[in-house]
Amino acid sequence: MTETDYEIRALTPQDRAWVASWLDKHWGSTAIVTRGQSYYAHLLPGFVAEKDGEHIGLVTYRIDGPSCELMTLDSLQPGQGIGSALIEAVKEAAKEAGCKRLWLITTNDNLEALRFYQKRGFELVAVHRNAIAEARRLKPQIPLVGKEGIPIRDEIELEVKL
Repeated sequence: MTETDYEIRALTPQDRAWVASWLDKHWGSTAIVTRGQSYYAHLLPGFVAEKDGEHIGLVTYRIDGPSCELMTLDSLQPGQGIGSALIEAVKEAAKEAGCKRLWLITTNDNLEALRFYQKRGFELVAVHRNAIAEARRLKPQIPLVGKEGIPIRDEIELEVKL
């Protein structure tokens, strides 16, 4: 255990069914759409945060040449450093794989994510206007209106150099 009372470990093949269930519950599907492509996040590498044998956080990512894309990030106990610890685990894995940047996509309505990532050194590098219309063709479950009643329209790309 770490001094924070939770443990971060790499996902194993035995975790795949649990990851699929988690993603269905928290993301509405195992399919994650980013930049016009659909990925099955339960099949991607990642890390899990555990406390007293219970899963309290999950991150998935994919490596593509010199870039690593953070695909999903969830913490069931906000404010405990779990999300930050999961990001650090991905950063280390990405560096070991020779990646030069860690990037992600979020949507324009997700103000909490924009705040969270920027506080952790991520910078806004692009706004892909109206990209969610295409994403909905691949994943119809994406709602029209998101948090705080904000229409979901745009993909916002953030990155941190490694």
